[in-house]
Amino acid sequence: MSATAAVEMPEISETGLTVKEVSQRIESGQSNAVKTSTSRSVKDIVRANVFTLFNGIIFVAMVMVLVTGSWRDAVFGFVIIINTGIGIFTELKAKRTLDKLSILVASDFLVRRDGEDVEVPHNEIVLGDLLWIRSGEQVPADGQIIQTWGLELDESMLTGESRTVRHKVGEQVYSGATAVSGMALVKVNAVGSHSYAATLTAQAKVYKKTVSDLNKGINTILKFMTFLVVPLCILLILSQIHTVGGWDAALSTGEWRQAVVSAVAGVVGMIPEGLVLLTSLNFAVAAMRLARHNTLVQELESVETLARVDALNLDKTGTITDGGIAFNQLIMLGSRWRELPAQPTEGGSFETLTEQAATQALYDCCNEEQPNGTGQAVLAGLKAQGYEPGQVESRVPFSSARKWSAVVKPILPPAGGDSRSESEGGRTEITPSHLAMTAPASGGETWYMGAPEVIISALDGDYSDVLQQVNDYANDGNRVLLVARSTTSLADTDNPQIDPQAEPVALVLCSEKIREDAEQTLAWFREQGVRCRVISGDNPVTVGAIARKVRLTGEHEPRFMDARELPEDVNELARVLENVDVLGRVLPNQKKAIVQALHTQNHVVAMTGDGVNDALAIKEADLGIAMGNAAPATKAVAQVVLVDSKFSHLPDVVARGRQVMANMERVASLFLVKTVYSALISLGVVLTQIPYPYLPRHITYIGALTIGMPAFILALAPNTRRYIPGFLKRVVTFALPGGIATALSVLLTAWFLPGIMGWDVTKNVDLSALRATSAIILFLMGVFVLARVAQPLNSWRGILVAAFAAAGVIGAFIPFNANFFALILPTGTTLVATLIALGGSALIFVICLWLAPLVGKVSGKLLRQHGFNI
Repeated sequence: MSATAAVEMPEISETGLTVKEVSQRIESGQSNAVKTSTSRSVKDIVRANVFTLFNGIIFVAMVMVLVTGSWRDAVFGFVIIINTGIGIFTELKAKRTLDKLSILVASDFLVRRDGEDVEVPHNEIVLGDLLWIRSGEQVPADGQIIQTWGLELDESMLTGESRTVRHKVGEQVYSGATAVSGMALVKVNAVGSHSYAATLTAQAKVYKKTVSDLNKGINTILKFMTFLVVPLCILLILSQIHTVGGWDAALSTGEWRQAVVSAVAGVVGMIPEGLVLLTSLNFAVAAMRLARHNTLVQELESVETLARVDALNLDKTGTITDGGIAFNQLIMLGSRWRELPAQPTEGGSFETLTEQAATQALYDCCNEEQPNGTGQAVLAGLKAQGYEPGQVESRVPFSSARKWSAVVKPILPPAGGDSRSESEGGRTEITPSHLAMTAPASGGETWYMGAPEVIISALDGDYSDVLQQVNDYANDGNRVLLVARSTTSLADTDNPQIDPQAEPVALVLCSEKIREDAEQTLAWFREQGVRCRVISGDNPVTVGAIARKVRLTGEHEPRFMDARELPEDVNELARVLENVDVLGRVLPNQKKAIVQALHTQNHVVAMTGDGVNDALAIKEADLGIAMGNAAPATKAVAQVVLVDSKFSHLPDVVARGRQVMANMERVASLFLVKTVYSALISLGVVLTQIPYPYLPRHITYIGALTIGMPAFILALAPNTRRYIPGFLKRVVTFALPGGIATALSVLLTAWFLPGIMGWDVTKNVDLSALRATSAIILFLMGVFVLARVAQPLNSWRGILVAAFAAAGVIGAFIPFNANFFALILPTGTTLVATLIALGGSALIFVICLWLAPLVGKVSGKLLRQHGFNI
């Protein structure tokens, strides 16, 4: 529990729970602790990395080899254990990093205990607490309203209805709702898993699983291999038993051991064991790198989504601008509202208004319990001019959905004319006689403040000249508000409506500060082909002017539109959006509809924001990005949080996603080549009943040098290539030529070389020579495939390929290494035959690469002719 909150709250008589009562409730499990996390638990991380299908197959294969006594051929199992350990260590490190960072964006809530207002974490709220619900906060627990100061809730996460609901004393509020205006004191009557919306809010928060192209592609590969490995393993064992003379001979002579080792060689090669490991490791490392730039990734898989983003919806306030607002001036509208002595008529109304009275009404409209940024700026500016709170009979707090606020004030009685005086330096002072107000004999007057277009659209009469002035000021980049006045009191504050007879009185001009990095960041997105749109609740002309200043569309003039003119049909909305860069006066439910419309055009949408009104759209987007100073509800549904609220981090976020996607495509291609050639070689061995052409230790050695270690380096290398849809198709298209070429080279060697050399493969010496030659061919083809994956080779990638190729050759000359991995260097006629086989293998590789595009075109044409869309 923190120290007394440094915020001014209304004076209330309730004291709340005592420290002892809070402790008792926590001990009895009556706290608001719920299982929500921005990262997987340690148990989940270990289970996900250890208990996988392929690890199970590898473990069984390792045990089978160990049973035969050939422990050297079981080394592949220990490699898997090491790799899994690396994966667990990396994810645990990422977890610690993310958990520490998530503390920075965790929201505290204000409760009243022992007669003081204190801030406590979400989990420390207990049953019976007196909880303050303030504008912008997500309700953390169910409760009953004790007192309210115009609280309005967005309950769309609970009910699906986007309209706001105004609650009264005694009514129930539920966790998951979001306060959009006003505030209230609530007594908590359900916490944790007992709250009405516990499951709904959990779904609305962190773990909205990303369905990604990368995950779908890899899962497809794994499912295919699952069905392939088991039957091939059985067939391989049967075929290898046959090569040693059948079951009787195998059992009597002990040759069954060699048969099992040979079968395992085929199985091990078919398992892309490092692919899943490197995928999770890549996500974790990317998340850690982003965390160093104060970017919290709340779902590791969302890193991949970053690469696919081609449409970025930006909220203006807090993203392009820094959220800082300054009050500039109040401008009276027309001669009627010029500053003249106020003369009362019958009933206490006035024929004319002073600028002072309008300014006082503006102050009172903004002087809410929890004013928004604009309200705070106006209050600060007017306080500097000497204004203080006036008398208010009732009020309607500002709402982003309604876009206006109102106060009912008693009519100002005559105060002896204008009571302002000039102080030294020409500064206007407010005298007590002006601020003194008494209730009139017949009700009060209502003052409205809010979006000019919204207020004027509700009024009778033609105010086109006022709108023209609004547009002129907005064109200069001002944020413009309208002050209007009605001589009647607001009839219904529960369902407030603007009086059609009200009249515009003054315009309020404020300005926003544009972030220094906004223009440069937007230029980066333009260069990368990401379409940026600014979606704001402000005047479209104002937003358009700011978009022009930051060169949102480069050299072209940004096209802006009022969201009230948008069609409701999603498909029609999608067509309209293609020709719009800036949208103003957008309601929260419209922001969500805009994301849905972009989805109909197959766009991958990212949405940034910091306000409660952005929460629905952020949740709907493929990637939700919240600012660190965002409302708790907004951060809860976002997948990425920019902790320091810097817009300039976004390029690095997107670039990191592209690195993950592009590098994983390289790595998947590398692993899949091994899977293809291992499956084809195993099939050839089964069909022709020959001994398996290499040992498990051979594939362990070659795989480590041409796949495992290079893949690890390539997966973490810089890569800014834009994402192109079709991950699985490209990976398979790449892997097939290399896999087929490798399989053909090894099988042709195994079929024909013994006859040419006069080897009897039933003898261990000749079989060892054949396997050594096959291993050399396999290594050469592995280097060829690695060189193709690592392109371009005119950089460090060329050095990488050369280094691992050299390491493989040098390793064969080291006695211990050569003995351990059964690496035999050919000599004499065997060397000549091996060199010829290597030359033939290189030729096969070139031919397969040349034929692949031709076969692809022909097969694609045939499929299209038969109605298949590829």
